[in-house]
Amino acid sequence: MILIKVIDAKYIEGYKIEFTFNNGKTKIIDFKDLLWGEMFEPLKSMDYFKKFRLNPFTIEWENGADFAPEFLYEYGESKKKSTMQKQHT
Repeated sequence: MILIKVIDAKYIEGYKIEFTFNNGKTKIIDFKDLLWGEMFEPLKSMDYFKKFRLNPFTIEWENGADFAPEFLYEYGESKKKSTMQKQHT
């Protein structure tokens, strides 16, 4: 199994970021419901949220908040599968 890494991240709108992973897949993740807890509370400020940066594996913010690349990849997969399942039912 390949080690998943974020190789590019682009702000889209609201709390959405588009991720490109090292396996070539691209996902858009809406962080709106993921920003809870002490570490992620500052990210509710849209100006602060937009100031993420890439590190060698994922994105991070100035306060040290980050999301594991595996989580980002799987979360995106789950949302994509759910959307596809709804279309087929």
